[in-house]
Amino acid sequence: MPLFRRRHKLASAELAMQGLALVTLAVAVLVNSQSTLADDWPQWMGPQRDAVWRESGIIKQIPADGLPVRWRQPIQLGYGGPAVVGDRVFVMDYVKKSGELINNPGGVTRLTGQERVLCFSSETGELLWEHAEDQPYSISYAAGPRCTPTISDGRVYTCGAEGRLLCLDATSGDVIWGKRLTAEYPTKTPIWGFAAHPLVDGELVYVLAGGKGSVCVALDKRTGEEVWRALSAPEPGYCPPTMIEHAGRRQLVIWHPEAVNGLDPLTGKVFWSLPIKAGYRMSIHAPRKSGNRLYVSAIGKTSAMIKLDDDRPGAEFDWHGTAKTSVYCSNSTPFLLDGMIYGCDVEAGTLIGATVASGERLWETAKPLHNESRRARHATAFLVKHEDRFFLFNEMGDLVMANLSRDGYQELGRFHVLEPTNEAFGRDVVWSHPAFANRCLFARNDKELVCVDLAAPTGSRGR
Repeated sequence: MPLFRRRHKLASAELAMQGLALVTLAVAVLVNSQSTLADDWPQWMGPQRDAVWRESGIIKQIPADGLPVRWRQPIQLGYGGPAVVGDRVFVMDYVKKSGELINNPGGVTRLTGQERVLCFSSETGELLWEHAEDQPYSISYAAGPRCTPTISDGRVYTCGAEGRLLCLDATSGDVIWGKRLTAEYPTKTPIWGFAAHPLVDGELVYVLAGGKGSVCVALDKRTGEEVWRALSAPEPGYCPPTMIEHAGRRQLVIWHPEAVNGLDPLTGKVFWSLPIKAGYRMSIHAPRKSGNRLYVSAIGKTSAMIKLDDDRPGAEFDWHGTAKTSVYCSNSTPFLLDGMIYGCDVEAGTLIGATVASGERLWETAKPLHNESRRARHATAFLVKHEDRFFLFNEMGDLVMANLSRDGYQELGRFHVLEPTNEAFGRDVVWSHPAFANRCLFARNDKELVCVDLAAPTGSRGR
């Protein structure tokens, strides 16, 4: 074989091997990037509103020496948690200009100030844009907006404490459309403000408005035009619209202070309705589904397990809680898993594990909720499941990791994220649902928004 031909053949083989190596490397990079793809938290309780964080590469326990804080940025008053999409964090707050903030459960506080929607970089905490509007408050516990922003298709949907509903461009913060619920519907602001996080599903956004025939309204998410309205009650309550699927149909569940209702999401037609009254008209936590069961509870020893019809949209009561059974949740939504209900009981001030079958209490503990030696009513922690364990963000500003099972509570470490800056029943609290995204925790109080790194060390991911 001539020398130049032999060299050409060797060179071609070498190029082929290099090409194969580049392809292999590209595939490896693609697979690795897909397996480690950061997750979003585009609304209250996560992508599916089920309080489950599905991102991989997360720590298995909280180390004794704490967690790295990526950044802290100043914000002002607010109960509403952050939402995270891609490299952006969205949150609402309130800049008080006048009035004295006093938390009186039985009366309103009058403040003047601005409600704001803020957008930060999730990587650096840099403020990217803000939208501010003057908004006087006349509500109880007036420390800011209650709702977490909902992000969908490049738009940000927010609901302020006095019912100011907005749709903003997620990139610029420009207003696409907006309306005031109290001006467009026969309703007024509930004593504790509008608190039901807007739900975007398909082409509609579902909002609790209130008034005769308009407890729930469905709007075109692009224009804000009303598509339908449904249900009547003295007040709309504070429970966010919840979408479930059962009996081969999607059902929109609306729990107002007098009844739990299953609606056709496209028309507002009522499939079923069961009477259950929430104490002080405080229907707050989202109904939680497990199999063909749906659970609701509230202050005033109000709770019920609802059995859904498997053949058609319908429902009946399975059981009601008693003085010594069930879990009576208020500020935070319980979690149903493997035949158990885990939730923060509003009266006992403890985390309780009870059975789905009957509400029998198997255990309770105050350890993850507070450090009070006395009973702490309304003691709050927000539960989020990750793989085989839970993150609990409690009212003291601690992030707690724990195993929850029929056998009880097993703590896997805790880290103090931020200070409780609000007040309730004589103790300092932070009552704001966190977000989990980009292998981080995003949490807020009335002074700052914090990003905490929860990524496992590189060598331990996937083990």
